Amino acid sequence: MLKLSVGPILYLWERGAVLRFYESLCEAPVDIVYLGEVVCSKRRLLQKEEWQSVAGMLRSAGKQVVISTLALIEAESELATLARIAESADTLVEANDYACVEYLAGHPFVAGPHLNVYNEATLNLLARHGAQRWVAPVELPLAIVAALAELRPPNLQVEMFAYGRLPLAFSARCFTARSQRRAKDDCEFICAAHPDGTTVYTRDGQPFLTLNGIQTQSAATQNLLPHLPKLRNAGVDVLRLSPQSRDFPEIVQAFRAAVLGDSSATLPSSFLPGGYCDGYLDGAAGIAHAANERPTLPASRALPAAAAASS
Repeated sequence: MLKLSVGPILYLWERGAVLRFYESLCEAPVDIVYLGEVVCSKRRLLQKEEWQSVAGMLRSAGKQVVISTLALIEAESELATLARIAESADTLVEANDYACVEYLAGHPFVAGPHLNVYNEATLNLLARHGAQRWVAPVELPLAIVAALAELRPPNLQVEMFAYGRLPLAFSARCFTARSQRRAKDDCEFICAAHPDGTTVYTRDGQPFLTLNGIQTQSAATQNLLPHLPKLRNAGVDVLRLSPQSRDFPEIVQAFRAAVLGDSSATLPSSFLPGGYCDGYLDGAAGIAHAANERPTLPASRALPAAAAASS
């Protein structure tokens, strides 16, 4: 049966919200929970001891815990932190940069979605290093994922990003800080004011992208709930649900119901302005949606098009 995972929180939430979120997952019908920071090394609202406490709480609730690592390594200090995580972790680590793969060589790990893996040779290389699970890059069509799943080494699981705003790119610049005329090193954690990122609009008013610190995401939310039979047939083992600030319990329940065979399971209408998308699944533009849903504009935009264009 398909397993459900909850990906790492990609945004900067206040400390209490983070702790409440993970407490709620103890009773949620999910199998795997990813902890840690993937986007920005400055986001350290929880200390090491608190992360360890959260991990222990989730394990006691029967969840598998995985520690996620940064997707973009920019400084020696970040490399040193990565080394400490790899050397001292008492649980699986998700490698999102090949430096982490090298540190973890010989130990079990998860090959994260930010590693460039597009062929059988790379997948075999990661398996030889110790990868037990591969999270497919979000832009890979299902046909390619299925082909690689068929050729995968024994005991390697395949995980797909099934719900959430798509992580598209990382940059040395902090786009959220720049949009507010702030320097990256003096950002004052402005991204905390945007718990689901900052939507950027085209000049004709359509939601286009999302700014999340140094990360660029889609404005639309990937939703693969209607495609579960195809995912099963393709050899996918785990569906990743990426956290958002609202409606997440309902999202988890809908996916669990669908996994258990409820073909009528549906998600609540997205409160985010980009609507839903699933285009990458069939090799189309990522923003496409099988139902041809047109994104709707909120009453007030998070970031006016003019401001986005000038930032």
